Amino acid sequence: MTAIQDDLSSDSPSHPEEMKSVFDLRVGKHITLQGSARTTPAGVISTAIAVAAMTFAVGYLISSVNRRRW
Repeated sequence: MTAIQDDLSSDSPSHPEEMKSVFDLRVGKHITLQGSARTTPAGVISTAIAVAAMTFAVGYLISSVNRRRW
């Protein structure tokens, strides 16, 4: 992204309820990680539903394998 595009994207949120997060992580003297995230409440709920569905599916597969062995 150019500097102009970066300035425009930081000034105007794409969603009125958008949540932003920025972090800096230092590991020792030479390693620095910087990150940022943007999300909406709908994105948080969708992620939670997807994680729950995958957890239930993996739990079902594990219980199915355990039943097959006996």
